[in-house]
Amino acid sequence: MKKVTCEVEGGVSREAMEVTANRLVIAGWAGRDSAEVEHHIRELEAIGVRRPSTVPCFYEVAPSLLTTSERIEVIGEHSSGEVEVVLVQSEAEGLLVGIGSDHTDRKVEGYDVAVSKQMCAKPIGRTLWRFAEVAVHWDALIARSWRVDSNGARTLYQEGTLARLMHPDALIRRAFGATSMLADTVLFCGTQPVLGALTFARGYELELHDPVLGRSLRHRYSVDALAHTE
Repeated sequence: MKKVTCEVEGGVSREAMEVTANRLVIAGWAGRDSAEVEHHIRELEAIGVRRPSTVPCFYEVAPSLLTTSERIEVIGEHSSGEVEVVLVQSEAEGLLVGIGSDHTDRKVEGYDVAVSKQMCAKPIGRTLWRFAEVAVHWDALIARSWRVDSNGARTLYQEGTLARLMHPDALIRRAFGATSMLADTVLFCGTQPVLGALTFARGYELELHDPVLGRSLRHRYSVDALAHTE
């Protein structure tokens, strides 16, 4: 079990809440378009990751990896982050929407994807939306990420609408065989192809923009690479 302090944003109000994660599940290869899924598979094949036997895939990892910290530590310089919508099933608030990064050790991913998912912390932003407020225009939401260099320079790394990814209803059915998640479950909903190559960076900035309601979820975290000798 892991508890993190967040806040639920609705209209002009913000309500503090404690998110409890009894289960943390990471979805992979969760695109709607088979051509884009194939593109992402080839991105990973280029760095040695084996092709999945089925898509989407789901990996259950330790809830203790979940963090709202603005800094994570990794082994060496062969990991990378990515922007993902995060679904949080709260007993008090129902289904909530956040932004996060399935930060992954790409070297380990080359020989065992499930183990690679367990190697790095999973950052999420502190602000959440109620799913009911965005459900009608879900496909219009835009997910973006930037790589942040050591000097603070930002480079756009990913960008696309959620219409490119499986809808939460379909993803939840595939992951859990039910129409809803159990309370205190957190689901990372998959990502989109990067603009360029999968690369290590000193930090990542994440955004989920709602052009209908004119608001965004944002999170930025730095990556400290610990010394690693063979």
